[in-house]
Amino acid sequence: MIPFNKPPYTGNEERHVLDSMCSDKISGDGKYTQLCHLWFEKKLGCAKSLLTPNCTQALEMAAILIDIQPGDEVIMPSYTFVSTANAFVLRGAKIVFVDVRPDTMNMNETLIEQAITNKTKAIVPVHYAGVACEMDTIMDIANHHGLYVIEDAAQGMMSTYKDKPLGTIGHIGVYSFHETKNYTSGGEGGLLIINDEVFVKRAEIIREKGTNRTQFFRGMVDKYSWVDLGSSYLPSDIQAAYLYGQLEKADKINVNRLASWKSYNKKLNMLADRKKVELPSIPKNCVHNGHMFYLKVIDIDTRTKLIEHLKLNDIMAVFHYIPLHSSVAGGDFGRLSGKDLYTTEESEKLIRLPMYFGLDTNEIDYIVDKINDFFLTS
Repeated sequence: MIPFNKPPYTGNEERHVLDSMCSDKISGDGKYTQLCHLWFEKKLGCAKSLLTPNCTQALEMAAILIDIQPGDEVIMPSYTFVSTANAFVLRGAKIVFVDVRPDTMNMNETLIEQAITNKTKAIVPVHYAGVACEMDTIMDIANHHGLYVIEDAAQGMMSTYKDKPLGTIGHIGVYSFHETKNYTSGGEGGLLIINDEVFVKRAEIIREKGTNRTQFFRGMVDKYSWVDLGSSYLPSDIQAAYLYGQLEKADKINVNRLASWKSYNKKLNMLADRKKVELPSIPKNCVHNGHMFYLKVIDIDTRTKLIEHLKLNDIMAVFHYIPLHSSVAGGDFGRLSGKDLYTTEESEKLIRLPMYFGLDTNEIDYIVDKINDFFLTS
């Protein structure tokens, strides 16, 4: 079976993990955590980066930092993972879902303004498949209405919008290091990216259970105590050590994934020309990271049959999100602004093909051949 995903592994991880295990500090904010923070702050040019146990908790921290209160509204696409919504619902917010653009599956920026009310607190663009939302428009809307922008760039590490790394354009951004992402910190992991200096001090306190412990270790206070709301948002240093091994090879991983993406795109182009499938669209002002290769077929019935055909040929392909607004909890905690013109229809056409660091060109050829076989016989 050609799997849908294999967690990335470069060979550097084991050395760093063993080094961390043998050190005197394997809890959070040890040697490798600091090395990762320095790497990201240099790479992204952000005010502060903070590793978290997962991306969900980075989003939860963001919701606390912008002081989400019961009754506040947060605008986001319905086509996203549940964590994007849950982080704000946990603080009492109502989610306002906006339809997607069919070309990128990102939130339609032209529909955001009509979703704004006097209760709106933030906009959460989700960069689907590591392809940027139209951030200039989103930031202009946010600035005009005095709203926060939290970038859900879970899939977007190494992607850019007009030469700016995803996650660094809004007030706050987040990355995911789950094993299905381009980079992992041992299966789970996340990053909080702070772009507005005003959030830095409080973010460190929230992350350390609401204490000023970080300031104490820097010698800024003579003792630490409970000073604010918070929780335990630190990953172990062993997790950070695993991630650091991948950061050392970040460019190599990125180049490899992009090569696989381009290979799929080229080899499936004939089917696209024949209108059998639709291939991903990359806007000119975006550089993506090869996180995902998907194609769209004519309808959900064709998708189901193609997935089964691939499975019978030992290829694991999957569909993606069920739109949140159509779920049970989505109705309880949110509402759809405007019409669902594309979110449901386009999501039911989408199939994700195997994509991972080290995917063999022969495997891609085999996958493409089996897709071609399906359309020749269907």
